[in-house]
Formats: sequence, C-alpha cells, structure tokens
Amino acid sequence: MSTPTYNFNAGPAALPKEALQKAQQEFMDFNATGMSVMELSHRSDDYRQVHDEAEHLLRELMDIPAEYEVLFLQGGASLQFAMLPMNYLHSEATADYIVTGSWSKKAVKEATLFGNTHIAATSENSLFNYIPGEQEIQLSESPAYIHLTSNNTIYGTQWQRFPDTLQTAPLICDMSSDILSRPVDVSSFAMIYAGAQKNLGPSGVTVVIRRKDWMPVNEAVPTMLKYETHAKAQSLFNTPPTFAIYMLKQVLQWVKDQGGVQSVAAVNKQKAMRLYNAIEESNGFYTKHAATGSESMMNVTFTLKDEDTTKLFLQKAKEQGFVGLGGHRSVGGCRASIYNAVPLSSVDALAEFMNDFQKNHS
Repeated sequence: MSTPTYNFNAGPAALPKEALQKAQQEFMDFNATGMSVMELSHRSDDYRQVHDEAEHLLRELMDIPAEYEVLFLQGGASLQFAMLPMNYLHSEATADYIVTGSWSKKAVKEATLFGNTHIAATSENSLFNYIPGEQEIQLSESPAYIHLTSNNTIYGTQWQRFPDTLQTAPLICDMSSDILSRPVDVSSFAMIYAGAQKNLGPSGVTVVIRRKDWMPVNEAVPTMLKYETHAKAQSLFNTPPTFAIYMLKQVLQWVKDQGGVQSVAAVNKQKAMRLYNAIEESNGFYTKHAATGSESMMNVTFTLKDEDTTKLFLQKAKEQGFVGLGGHRSVGGCRASIYNAVPLSSVDALAEFMNDFQKNHS
C-alpha cells in the first residue's frame, strides 16, 4: 500500500479533489465541443459561458456589490504591486503602506517608482511576527490610498479585523493567500486583488475586484496596464488564461457545494486550531512564529529547538507523505499551508505526526 500524500504547499497549492476530477472528465471534450477547454476560442460562446459563470460564482460567494467590477488578469499579484500605483498614484501624491511581511515590502518598492510612499505601520523590527494594532498606525495627511496585505504566507500572520481608521482613504488589500477563506465586507475596500494559486485555483490568473467609481488618476499608462482597458472588455481585451479561469470556476463551484464561505471558514478554523493546539501543548518543543492574536488561519509557521532537529522533522515528515512543510527560504523553520482545499483529515494526520515526533525526539 502506497504512502498517502498530504499537500501543504504554500502555492501553487492543493486544489479540491472534486474540482480536479471534474476537469479530468471534461479535459478532452468540454461541453460536447469535441475539444478541450484549452483549445476553445476565447471569443466562443462555450468559453464565454465559463468566463461568465466564474464571475457570477465569485460575486455570489463574496457578496460583491453591483458597483464593483471583477477582472481576471495575468501577471500574478506581483504585477498589481506596480499596476496599482501606475494607475492611482500621482508623482507628487503619497500612498500609505502597512508593511507586515515580504510581499507588502515588495509592493512598497514598486510604488516608489511612481510617487511618494509612507510606511503607516510595520512589524519588521519583530521579524514580522505580529499585525500592528490600530494605535500603531500613523497615516499620512491625505493618502492617495492605503495598502495592506491581509495574510502573510511567509511569517504566518493575518489581520483578524480591518480597523475603521483605514476607511479614511481608498483601502486596497492584497488577499492572495486568504481570499474566500472567511467572509469579508467587500464594500470596505476600493480594490481587492489576489493571485489564484492558493485558494482560488491554479497559477496563471489574478482576480481584481475594483469599485467602479474609483477612477484612475494617471492617463500615461500602457494600454495593457490600465484597469479601464480590461474593465471595458470584461477581461477579454486579449486572450485570457482560459484554462486557469475554467479551473477557478470549478473551485468556486466546490466552495458553493461546501455551503459557501461561512462553511469553509468554520472548517479552516478547525484546521488551524488543530495545529496551534499541537504547538501549544508541546511544552516548547514547537514554537509558533506568530504572536498571540496575529496567527494566520492559512499558514501555520513554527520552529523546533535547533536546525538539526528541524531537518530531521522535515525528513521524517517527507517519508510519511507530508509535502511542502519547509519554511520559506528567507526564514527557515517549518510552515504548514492549510488553504481551503486542504482536508481536515490531512491536518489531523499532521498533528498526530507532530505529537509522535515530539515523543520520539524530546
């Protein structure tokens, strides 16, 4: 009997088995066309149905108001680091950034190419182990927008709530690693963006949810990097990543079949508590990176007593079928990414393995 595989990769990450099976069934013949969905013209009625259903499902699951548009773009969330200020930051204006990890640092770096930036708060001095409290946030006088990253995959921290003080300017959120994992009030944000490869589907498509009346301030932007270009063409200005959007639709349908975001969020909380309890009950054998109150429900990061024990842990885990548990190369340690599609049974197996490893190596 082969060893089962438990996928804890940080991204690209686990996809729902049901979504993969549906894609497998339709791979060679989608909708009786005699072609794979990857072979269809993006201008065809058969593909357009996929495209429209993906948007409809996302709107339904996230309760996206009508005054927001949904875009399917390419370039990953990293392109949004530049595309956002390119459209919305005048050379003499200032954009505020709350820096809670590597990705928000990269976002700031891109924004400095187009205008002024102000770090409204950061937890870098504590190796990004917490989310700044509302009292720590010092906004500039009149920011063009405020940017934050809702979940930090590398350091395992997550905003538990978004302070009301952030509503003083258009609020932008990079939700790449926790979108659709819990309910959020979309109307609190001027724009949300997310690479798909953690909770929404495979790599290759980036979702942008943008308030229609938040108009760009810069005109001298290349055509392909203007939000208006894609909004007017309903994300079909050029050939979109059709198969990635098809898979996005399958994943969204899976979330709906689970009972929606509320139901998925309840399971996500169970999964996270399983692992945080295993760490807490280890009497210091495992130590979580995130400070209490800032723990991520998506990425559980932890360390062991020394590098040799960590290497042994990862080696034994790999032998037992646990994939992707190594921490990010910039911080080391261990990380279990438990996105929506990671089943509770996989998390239970990991918690049991952690307990057993502790007993054998204390």
